[in-house]
Amino acid sequence: MTTLDDRTSSPTAPTVAEVSGPSRLAEPDETISAEELQLAARNHGIPLEALRYDVTPAGLHYLLIHYDIPELDPATHTLTIGGAVERPLTLTLADLRERPRITQQVTLECAGNGRALLHPRPVSQPWLVEAVGNAEWTGTPLAPLLREAGIDPDAVDVVFTGADHGVERGIEQDYQRALPVADALREEVLLAYEMNGAPLLPQHGAPLRLIVPGWYGMAHVKWVHSIELRTEPFEGYQNAVAYRVRRDADDPGVPVTRIEPRALVRPPGFPDFMSRRRVLRPGPCTLDGRAWSGHAPVVAVEVTIDGGQSWTPAELDPTDAGDFAWRRWRHEWVATPGRYVLGARATDASGRTQLVEQQWNRGGFANNMVQRVEVVVPAE
Repeated sequence: MTTLDDRTSSPTAPTVAEVSGPSRLAEPDETISAEELQLAARNHGIPLEALRYDVTPAGLHYLLIHYDIPELDPATHTLTIGGAVERPLTLTLADLRERPRITQQVTLECAGNGRALLHPRPVSQPWLVEAVGNAEWTGTPLAPLLREAGIDPDAVDVVFTGADHGVERGIEQDYQRALPVADALREEVLLAYEMNGAPLLPQHGAPLRLIVPGWYGMAHVKWVHSIELRTEPFEGYQNAVAYRVRRDADDPGVPVTRIEPRALVRPPGFPDFMSRRRVLRPGPCTLDGRAWSGHAPVVAVEVTIDGGQSWTPAELDPTDAGDFAWRRWRHEWVATPGRYVLGARATDASGRTQLVEQQWNRGGFANNMVQRVEVVVPAE
């Protein structure tokens, strides 16, 4: 029998690289592991009934924390801008608050949303479909600060470093992500210090975070304290290794960037406690939900009640929330006794349409497979 001492003691001290293992795929019959449950307890998705809110309350917004929530003091926190610039800057939170201030709604979605539904399952944070939220972010635009610092003409990447530190796949690191200079200079990219009209909460990046509208959540660096411009492409772990769509371990892959179109159904009726299967009374019912895309505004949503065998156009609500916020859709349905599988798929103005079947990749990224909501309408 293995004791605790047997598992923790060693004649030689381990290296940091031995703390975490390589990425892997679950075996065909492997259930969710204790490590995945531990991740799921730290992170959480939006309760699907909260799709009723145009703006997601901060406590219901999805949350992914790679390492630990750092302990930072807003009064002393500083942001440095350096590297390939003419005039390095150091700014306090008070300095940033004196800059031009804008507020915009932006839908954030985790790049791994839907991962746990894939077969075979990549072993990581076991998201179903709930890793999303739409909030109002307030801050100052990034581009004027970069221009004030004086961008070197040879600069190609802008690297953002957060204060969260850990080890991942054997590599000790600060959480760092980079944007190409052209993307960092987009006018809608923000250094945000408020969420939904209140100071950022610790778990959402207080006191300062990056907001990159249209990109998956890994780009929105939290607890940001350093911005560095580089004349060579950034090869840090989160850019070059972690967030890439690849078919196998030897595939260099392509980077994860913008959010693929997705629609979610707000589950109707009431749920079974364990299965979350829905029970709905017979009669007229308004099906509704939200749809979004990081490539272009959503222009159409279709609804199915038979698991994708047939599709019916839904009505899109008008919106003035901007191009990077989700949009409500609705569809009138008369429910009759039986069993149904509801779903919705979105199409954006770029011509991208949500996929009905899984598009598998080794990391489980950017998978926008149509949601399945099982509904039972009992006989009266």
